[in-house]
Amino acid sequence: MTENIKIAIIGGGPAGLAAALGAYEAGISEKDILIIERDSCLGGILNQCIHAGFGLHRFGEELTGPEYAERFIERVEKAKIGYVTDAMVLSMTKDKEITYISPSKGLVHLKAQAVILAMGCRERTRGALNIPGTRPAGIYSAGTAQRFVNIEGYLPGKEVVILGSGDIGLIMARRMTLEGAKVKAVCELMPYSSGLARNIAQCLDDFDIPLKLSHTVIDIHGKDRLTGVTIAKVGPDLRPIAGTEEKIECDTLLLSVGLIPENEVSKGAEIEFDKVTSGAVVDNFRQTSADGIFACGNVLHVHDLVDFVSAESELAGRSAAKYVTEGINCGNKSITKPTGGVRYIVPQRYIADSINEETEFFFRVDKNYRNVYLKVFCDGNEIMKKKLLRAAPGEMEHITFKGEALDAIRVSKELEISICEEV
Repeated sequence: MTENIKIAIIGGGPAGLAAALGAYEAGISEKDILIIERDSCLGGILNQCIHAGFGLHRFGEELTGPEYAERFIERVEKAKIGYVTDAMVLSMTKDKEITYISPSKGLVHLKAQAVILAMGCRERTRGALNIPGTRPAGIYSAGTAQRFVNIEGYLPGKEVVILGSGDIGLIMARRMTLEGAKVKAVCELMPYSSGLARNIAQCLDDFDIPLKLSHTVIDIHGKDRLTGVTIAKVGPDLRPIAGTEEKIECDTLLLSVGLIPENEVSKGAEIEFDKVTSGAVVDNFRQTSADGIFACGNVLHVHDLVDFVSAESELAGRSAAKYVTEGINCGNKSITKPTGGVRYIVPQRYIADSINEETEFFFRVDKNYRNVYLKVFCDGNEIMKKKLLRAAPGEMEHITFKGEALDAIRVSKELEISICEEV
């Protein structure tokens, strides 16, 4: 089967849903938009996130993941925007040709005028960690355990150690405790947590679960089933310190050791990727280096709040609509440059004369900071300085520009954002 569509969206999670609505509200007919989702229903990862805390920025109230997703699904269905579920995208080219397969349609070759990548991210597995030891049952990624508990109704284990203090790991520490398991420790390799401060307070502190910073798992015990792990303190070089080993008996190890943008399909389009985010390099329209292909949400860079995913994805949807209807004059793109404690900036490129007061630049810092200055330079000249009481790797920062700073950016070739501990 061969199909033609104006805008194809790969992924029906929060990013894909918001992108579809953004394109629709920008004037693209519902018949000219298609969401391709590999799961059996729309909503993505939000369907298994039954805890509250979603929607505070977007709706001004606390929602669970399914409740947040449902608000967007209802709008998509009300608008009659097309979507296909149980559909796996097999390949995509830089010419925006997509091949996918589904039980209802079989093998489909789709030619789109614009493509929006919204595939989300996947968890880093044990295989990427090189932890020595056997391969017993009882070792799960935190997201897999979350699905077992919240969707399938299975409890992975009774005595738990969690490696990594990402938000999913923190939330699962609380979830496992509420289901009757004993979470003995959350170990974090870095000297700071990579999760939100509110999750540390609500998921660990409220349940007296110890957080062991600068610790990692160095050995796994058990043959058929996990019987325990050995942890150790690590030094500044992140290597275990001899003599600090501690064995913890447990039957379950949950891994919350980072998320990786799901970009296997994107590689077929010869897209340029950022070495830090592992997502695509994009401009302020969220257009990648491949003409007419846009990226948004966690496939672009891992967000800490779904509210920001929705806002970014609506921008990508509007941009794709603009590309299809009138085109985007890219011209010569300026670049963003992270320095002095800033790990990355999104977008990495920008069309200078298209920047306005609503354009946001997102960035993350490389460690915990207190009482520092955020400085912005255009072509080497300082245009802004702002005091930050605190900044942490687990919380994404964003900045907009107005007045003289905006005027400077609109004619600059290079935008530099830096964290400075001195004036």
